[in-house]
Amino acid sequence: METFDCELNQHVIYGDNTIERLGALTRALGGSKVLITTDPGIEKVGILARAVSALKGERIDAYVFADVTSNPTTADVEAAVAVAKANAPIDLIIGLGGGSAMDCAKGVNFLLTNGGKMEDYWGTNKARIPMLPSIGVPTTIGTGSEAQSYALISQPETHIKMACGDKKAQFRTVILDATLTKTLPASIAAITAIDAIAHAVESYVSTRSNPMSRMFAQHAWTLLNAHFEACLENKTTQARSKMLFGAYLAGLAIENSMLGAAHACANPLTAKYGITHGVAVALMLPHVIRFNSPIAGDAYHELYPDGDLADRIIQLKKIGNLPNRLREYPVQYTAKTTALPILAEAAATQWTAQFNPRPLNMSDFVKLYEQIY
Repeated sequence: METFDCELNQHVIYGDNTIERLGALTRALGGSKVLITTDPGIEKVGILARAVSALKGERIDAYVFADVTSNPTTADVEAAVAVAKANAPIDLIIGLGGGSAMDCAKGVNFLLTNGGKMEDYWGTNKARIPMLPSIGVPTTIGTGSEAQSYALISQPETHIKMACGDKKAQFRTVILDATLTKTLPASIAAITAIDAIAHAVESYVSTRSNPMSRMFAQHAWTLLNAHFEACLENKTTQARSKMLFGAYLAGLAIENSMLGAAHACANPLTAKYGITHGVAVALMLPHVIRFNSPIAGDAYHELYPDGDLADRIIQLKKIGNLPNRLREYPVQYTAKTTALPILAEAAATQWTAQFNPRPLNMSDFVKLYEQIY
């Protein structure tokens, strides 16, 4: 009999225009003076203004750090902390945007409450004292960061992504409002949605999967697979709302299990060549599924009984106009270079690699990269 430990303690608000409840939800958590971490795009399209308006309606002071980069670094977190300290005492933090903004919010929470630097929290449960209540408001349909207790923060010099996890950093409240995705271009929606799909697929077969995580992953896959194309074809909230919920469930699946080799291989592509995370995961996922199939084939069939799962992922990538080959990026690989072995070495050190259902050695990683080249 499988045993598992699952802790579900988030308040989730789902529905169109629920951003308007942000002020009341902040008050319910004791917030009166808050920091919002977001990015310039969210500010430009008016989403930040909607959030601030909802807070002002409850007479809550809001201070904004709107310069989060696409792969947040320790510098982003430290700059946001500086804004918080300049307007102390901040009593609640809001992550508004994609995974980067939400990860930055978690990073700020670590440093603002426990001090030190992000490297001090690389790993699990390194924070020693309570952290501030926080709210996650995703505006993309893919990262699942709103469901997770980990912040992925990169080192500016090495570009290594540090996974800093602590249950105290998890958002107390999550708002899933599909109206916030209306301005999301189809190209970005495809990239974030395929990442969510990878979360569902990888967590379903992870060596740490359990009945609860598989339940989340399977329902996530069902929603994401069914509504992927519709969410790209139009920006009505019906399809994107289903995708937003699917992405959240996939995030819950990760929180209660783990990922695998597709993410392990994707992170070095992002760190070394700046390939967008969702694109990098999409490049790897079909090949990892085929690599794992001798071990996880039955589980993949449970997830997608209508055909070959790897073929379906390739079909979804085609619908989303996502690339199939690494050679489309500045990755040189000839007899005289060692680009792919270097990538393989980095992938082998990624935390998620150890949870892949089929163990990998260096040769396996190299072959996976060769297949996408």
